[in-house]
Amino acid sequence: MATKGREEFKTYGDIFDKFTIKTLFDLTGTGFFDALESPIALGKEANIFTALKGKERVCVKIYRLETCDFRRMYEYIRTDPRYIELRHHRRKIIFAWTQREFRNLLKAREAGIKCPTPIKYKNNVLVMEFIGEKQAYPLFKDRPPINPKSFFNFMIDEMKKMYKNDIIHGDLSEYNILNVNEKPVIIDFSHATQFKNPEAQMLFGRDIKNICRYFKKLGLKVTEQQIKKKIQN
Repeated sequence: MATKGREEFKTYGDIFDKFTIKTLFDLTGTGFFDALESPIALGKEANIFTALKGKERVCVKIYRLETCDFRRMYEYIRTDPRYIELRHHRRKIIFAWTQREFRNLLKAREAGIKCPTPIKYKNNVLVMEFIGEKQAYPLFKDRPPINPKSFFNFMIDEMKKMYKNDIIHGDLSEYNILNVNEKPVIIDFSHATQFKNPEAQMLFGRDIKNICRYFKKLGLKVTEQQIKKKIQN
């Protein structure tokens, strides 16, 4: 059921603080969506909902102001050249993290990477394209591909696009890839950064390691060196 009123937000317990409720009302009031619909995922750091905008659906990601591990966020964001001057303040870090994900998604879409289109961010709330039909498409981990080799090749194509456009996802794994009709769509670009980040090579290597590990579990004979070579060629 779609939710609009302040009382109805309480349906989800303590996940909506007063500041977040005001932000959500500001976004509905300016037409970015009409009402939250139903949760896709409720977590300690962020909650993800479908929302209605007319007859269409969008996705609303809400970072939790009180339970986000903002220190961990700061450790990632402080090395990002775009946020080098950011001060160590809880809300400012969470707001910058939200903005960062929006900017990363925008850059990824412009590079032709298959990921959600960002629509709007405000404070700790990010509105983006809903990837699904009536339900969200499943995560890669929940629906392994019928043809792992074909899916792997599509995945390498997406990783090549990221590499050529100075994007390191930074948290790439089976938990951040959707299986959309046997093709990958990459989500959660909150950790993404550029190659001039001093942590770049470590993050790039970790992404490759995670992809290699999972496709090995699916029976493919791949190595991290092979994947890296395919991406960089």
